Amino acid sequence: MSTEIKLKARDRILTAAAKVFAEHGVKGATTREIAKVAEVNETTLFRNFQTKELLLKAVVEKSASEISEALSGPGMSNNDLRKDLMYYAVVYNQELNKNEPMVRMFIGEAHRQKEQACLIAVNAWQPVKDKLIAYMDAAKEQGKVRKNLDSAMAVDILKGMILAHLFRRGMSPVPYTTDEYLETVLDIFVQGIAPLPGES
Repeated sequence: MSTEIKLKARDRILTAAAKVFAEHGVKGATTREIAKVAEVNETTLFRNFQTKELLLKAVVEKSASEISEALSGPGMSNNDLRKDLMYYAVVYNQELNKNEPMVRMFIGEAHRQKEQACLIAVNAWQPVKDKLIAYMDAAKEQGKVRKNLDSAMAVDILKGMILAHLFRRGMSPVPYTTDEYLETVLDIFVQGIAPLPGES
């Protein structure tokens, strides 16, 4: 089997897995159903991903890696705190929208599958979080944000504000656009982490 065919099968399996996990949850999703949706046999699925857990891990890592790659590009190199963080906010929001069913599944599974699904998600997204923490730490050294800022907490707050919009939109119509929401989030966030009086 050629490498190209293998890659196509792998991509189909990942796409199918995201759909089936989102519809049935971690526990309810079966490798048989994933293979059926991907139009491959289970042998092919297990050849690419030895267990259902490793398949779930690959699905989440694929999404996280796309953001991680984006954060390594020129979009985070504007030498302007607000522009850089807005770039991240837009990329993260786009990824959330693209994977909304999976995001909602993970939130729903959080209390039932904490040691499985949540741990997989946390570990997969850790490289993205680490890049943002490093960015915040560098901004502290450059005097762009307050010196007493807890970088990890600030990153979690920014992510949470962006994630909140996904769920707010799903509950009822909102009287503003996504662009307006992200602009306001960044205004509030950047002002909130600005250097304190007397800091340089």
